Amino acid sequence: MSFIEDIKLKAKKNKKTIVLPEVMDNRVLEAASIVLKEDIANIIIIGNEEEIKNAKSNYSLEKATFIDPFHSDLTEDLMNKLYELRKEKGMTLEEAKKLMLEDYMYYACMLVKEKKADGVVSGACHSSSNTLRPALQIIRTKPGTKLVSAFFLMIVPNCSYGENGVFIFADSGLVQNPNPEELAAIADSSSKSFEQLVEKDAKVALLSHSTKGSAAHEDVDKVLEALKIAKEEYPNLEIDGELQLDAAIVPEVAKLKAPDSKIAGHANVLIFPDLDAGNIGYKLVQRLAKAEAYGPITQGIAAPVNDLSRGCSPEDIVGAVAITAVQAQ
Repeated sequence: MSFIEDIKLKAKKNKKTIVLPEVMDNRVLEAASIVLKEDIANIIIIGNEEEIKNAKSNYSLEKATFIDPFHSDLTEDLMNKLYELRKEKGMTLEEAKKLMLEDYMYYACMLVKEKKADGVVSGACHSSSNTLRPALQIIRTKPGTKLVSAFFLMIVPNCSYGENGVFIFADSGLVQNPNPEELAAIADSSSKSFEQLVEKDAKVALLSHSTKGSAAHEDVDKVLEALKIAKEEYPNLEIDGELQLDAAIVPEVAKLKAPDSKIAGHANVLIFPDLDAGNIGYKLVQRLAKAEAYGPITQGIAAPVNDLSRGCSPEDIVGAVAITAVQAQ
């Protein structure tokens, strides 16, 4: 059984309700029909049921719940609650109404805020900021969380590294240039995400162009400071750095470059020094190794709201829905 099939099974055992707000994208509707057919999650589609079914008659959406913001009994109440939530930030009632009727991501997040859904998946045809801004404004951060960040769950075929080819790459989707404190927080959140989704112990590597002092630069210093903070603030975290990628995941290289490290050669959670490295890294592995890449998956929001790459396939969206459902459990 593949890893993502295992995630689907976990989702089925305790079904959650996931909102899909991007009804204008055929990939989203195709994914919804697959999720419903495989009974992975309950699905809420935001839009006019008749119009969608008439225009997209080739998708089986009978089991979906449709909410039309222009005609739903929920809209006025959700609009007023959005206004109450944001009025101190300058939002007017008219602005709240406009957002609820024109930006379905706001509607989706209000459904989660009011416990009428458990999570949201969006981003197939919108930017990450369009997906994450409403989530941070409405659902907000999880209590005790220092930082909202994002990761990709990578599943590399025919790979013995990591957890039999399963890795988390972070931050690959949100935090542009984390400082040492943020890098340590990303490492902690990512280890928890790995253990929740993969159900194996996380072994975290703080990546760099240097291994154990092989290069001197302020970028290396940042990683070393992050390691110091992580060990002080998250004492149960299995973490090491600074490590080059090969030293982090290849046992033979680790023996040469970092022989005293318990993490080197065995890392399954890879923490990149900045968003450029993380984004380039996941795309390289996805395209050249033909890996499955699910994300950006957020961590640190009070309820799961997950972004999609705009180049995603329907199967990618199905995987993201399954992961979101498991996070919601």
